[in-house]
Amino acid sequence: MSTHELYAKEPGETLWQVPASGAARFSWEYDEGRDRLLALYQKGKDKQWDGQKRIDWDLEVDPYDPLGTPDEAVTLYGTPYWARMTDSDKGELRKHYASWQFSQFLHGEQGAMVCAARIVESVPDLDAKFYSATQTMDEARHAEIYGRFLHEKIGMVYPINDNLQSLLGDTLRDSRWDMPYLGMQVLIEGLALAAFGMIRDTTDKPLPKQILAYIMQDEARHVAFGRMALRDYYKQLTDAELREREEFVIEGCYLMRDRLRGVEVLENFGIPKAEAEEFSENSEFLRLFRQLLFSRIVPCVKDIGLWGKRLQQAYVDMGVFEMGDSNLDLLMAQDEEIAEKLDAERFAVEERERVTEVREAVEEGRRLTG
Repeated sequence: MSTHELYAKEPGETLWQVPASGAARFSWEYDEGRDRLLALYQKGKDKQWDGQKRIDWDLEVDPYDPLGTPDEAVTLYGTPYWARMTDSDKGELRKHYASWQFSQFLHGEQGAMVCAARIVESVPDLDAKFYSATQTMDEARHAEIYGRFLHEKIGMVYPINDNLQSLLGDTLRDSRWDMPYLGMQVLIEGLALAAFGMIRDTTDKPLPKQILAYIMQDEARHVAFGRMALRDYYKQLTDAELREREEFVIEGCYLMRDRLRGVEVLENFGIPKAEAEEFSENSEFLRLFRQLLFSRIVPCVKDIGLWGKRLQQAYVDMGVFEMGDSNLDLLMAQDEEIAEKLDAERFAVEERERVTEVREAVEEGRRLTG
């Protein structure tokens, strides 16, 4: 079935063209590179995996409760609209919210794939080109997996959110080679990681848990790559150049914060936009969700050297300033460990099942021959 037939809202043109700017840069220095980036490149090669094989696609998913979302986490909970809804209506609403969330993940991963390819083209250092090439493959795999989940398990797709599209466009149109790093690796990837993590840690559904855990294992490397490259580069910039990047971060963070409302979903249920925005703004769960989503961005921005007064004040206004002291390395290490532990548990169960099957077959053989 065509994706166009699955859209919950008309997406408009099926092809979005963003004019490219900036130079393609070639490096003729093949012998040297930064040890940290080359080690990350090696890890990127070693950790490639096949989403068709590593994920258990035979697991069933209830499209009307794909994530096990509690009532209290639904924006309409406690409103007159919720009180009038039947159980069937509530299931349909959960389906739309899951579709909206995972659709934004899908569109963001395609954006990450394009940005990673842009980094290969524009970054001046060969070691960074090498790693970006592995990331481009990672992002292709992620888009493939989210697309399959939406097509086969949910049966519904939402168009890209306006704010996400705006930030992607700003990132790709900028001719400076570091901007795809800043827009994608730090802002969009950082926010996505936090969103993935919240769902991974709260869902009791095995298929989305697998998908998110394995994708987050890749994303931990991507954010580390952005931090390494930008930390080195931003040490060389003037105060004026750093302030330009901080302004981009401020605008991007406000855009990403406002992206998280899911107003499009409520509009599909006949709720006027102004009322839908009010419900979303007043949702205690969404307010907490928005704050926690910056747990990956704020410490990363601080770490790469963007920490001017205006940026700090913006984070104070958003209520996320204290997250600048979060231990980003610990969070990334945990992402790696969770994926490895999930693999170990799954394969241990499969091995026990195979052993049981063999024993049963042996016993059956003995019974028939004895």
